[in-house]
Amino acid sequence: MKCHRLEPGRRIVATFCLLALPLIAAGFGGNVRAAAEFPFDREMLLDVPPMRPVKRVPIITVSADGRATIDLWCRTVAARVEIADSAIRIETAPLPEALPQYMSAGQCSEARIAADNDMLAALAQATEWQAKGDGVVLSGPDLPKPMRFRGSSH
Repeated sequence: MKCHRLEPGRRIVATFCLLALPLIAAGFGGNVRAAAEFPFDREMLLDVPPMRPVKRVPIITVSADGRATIDLWCRTVAARVEIADSAIRIETAPLPEALPQYMSAGQCSEARIAADNDMLAALAQATEWQAKGDGVVLSGPDLPKPMRFRGSSH
């Protein structure tokens, strides 16, 4: 193996490059983290089977300013979402009394209305989020099981 001696000026440049390389790599690591940012302004569907006879499943859309819309099993509520690193806090408005006008009779059964209440309670208990595929997983110590939301394909 052949060894080369560096001239004094080039030795300084080589030393700088060797010392700066970990810092540069750390900077690129930050971009990898940026790729796993919360998917703002995207419809994310709760990854559960629909409650028949309606195909609707809960959908959450969060804008970068923290405003959110949550379409539940029957109703839609506004929400405020705070995200910091992997922490999340969701505050929802109360459920509206009136059912949506576009739902026909019988679509908002007692079971679906109860599921709306359960969903709001679960969202309030979410304290952490994690990017997973094209969506996110919400979890927390008081949640019985994590809630997976996947990106909408339409």
